[in-house]
Amino acid sequence: MNLINKFDLHFKQEFAALLNADTQCIVAVSGGVDSIVLVDLLHKIGVDFKIAHCNFNLRGDESKRDEDFVKTLATIYSKELLVKQFDTANYATENKLSIQIAARKLRYEWFADIQYSKNSQVVPNSQFPIPNCYLLTAHHKNDNIETVLFNFFRGTGIQGLTGIKPIDADRKILRPLLIFSKEEIKNYAAENSIAFVEDSSNASNKYTRNSFRNEIIPMVTKHFANAEENIFNNINKMNDVEELYHQAIAIHKKNLLEHKGNEVHIPILKLKKLTPLYSIVYEVINDYGFAATQTNEIIKLLDARNGSYVQSASHRMIHNRNWLIITPVQNTSSQNIVINKEDTIVAFDDYALRITNDELNKNQYQSTKAEIASERLDLSKLEFPLLLRKWKQGDYFYPLGMKKKQKLSKFFINQKLSINQKEKVWVMESNKKIVWVVGYRIDDRFKLTDSTKNVLKISLLNTVAPAL
Repeated sequence: MNLINKFDLHFKQEFAALLNADTQCIVAVSGGVDSIVLVDLLHKIGVDFKIAHCNFNLRGDESKRDEDFVKTLATIYSKELLVKQFDTANYATENKLSIQIAARKLRYEWFADIQYSKNSQVVPNSQFPIPNCYLLTAHHKNDNIETVLFNFFRGTGIQGLTGIKPIDADRKILRPLLIFSKEEIKNYAAENSIAFVEDSSNASNKYTRNSFRNEIIPMVTKHFANAEENIFNNINKMNDVEELYHQAIAIHKKNLLEHKGNEVHIPILKLKKLTPLYSIVYEVINDYGFAATQTNEIIKLLDARNGSYVQSASHRMIHNRNWLIITPVQNTSSQNIVINKEDTIVAFDDYALRITNDELNKNQYQSTKAEIASERLDLSKLEFPLLLRKWKQGDYFYPLGMKKKQKLSKFFINQKLSINQKEKVWVMESNKKIVWVVGYRIDDRFKLTDSTKNVLKISLLNTVAPAL
């Protein structure tokens, strides 16, 4: 089977289902042999597409030559052309990136810009964003081999050994040439008299990937003639291994993780029995912003004292008795809400507080369905305005039924509150005295007595209630 028939069959089997009459394709074209061959193959099997070219302005006249070549190519194939100019060197300096990383970042940001925004330069002008659009790149088998070797020597997990995927669903990128070698692509170009331009920087080994391509892989193939094919076959095997790995991890997560509101609870004893512990812990914490380097810290947390925690940018992993609790990092900055009147509703965090005058009824009462907790206070003992705020260290009150004051920190220990629960506690003050630890306990000094004449009812609601 010649290359074009093989490409046609491969494209129909792997990608045709993603493309319909409304789908638009954009081919990333540098002017090199790989992208030019991709253009020719797609054209010959009847796929309609636009051409996108990035000019990184890194090689002087050569960069201009490449852009002009692609413009000519677009005319020959009667395709719409999209061109973007970049000041790559300046961007790399400003963002402290290598030239290669900067070019890659700029390239893919522009590709996303084509797909999702209206800010792209186009030749000629075209309406953006392009709806239902896929980007096609000319990555081939040798690119995949280089990527896996690069990841292996740099250090990677299983995913880094699975190589470049033919379909990147998240970014809507297709790579139809991944099953073809560089040699096959060059032979096709020669047999079909396809012109292309050479990037002179490919011959330089100052870039790490070029060293792999020009030195390391040729040296290995001197000793192992089938090395490239063997690596490519191993990539396919590692993709199967990755699939099995994620299936196993999914089972462990299902058995381990208990979701409670915005928290995730993990039983410590159950987790400690699992193997391989490092991989399981890493896959769990990876979903919550923790770095791979924090995996050992989390494992040490299993035997740490109660209240110990490890934190990522977005979450905290807390040892709380027999559990590890993953909770979003709370904003503990001080907030003060002044309550000036008796009949009102105030909102805070995910709750609302309803404050009303109530009938004088010292008997037992029940909360309504909308109320998480309700309390009644002796209105004559209160001074307005009331203050609603987050609790802070040093706060104390007289818990209902007690004649001695107690620090809130001690009260929380008695209530067995976790660190995360403590961070969410608010208090209500009257004249600098705590009258209610919201949702938990009122102060004994403000309880109803036989001499009470006027009552203030305070109700904690699970949603913001309508105005009175």
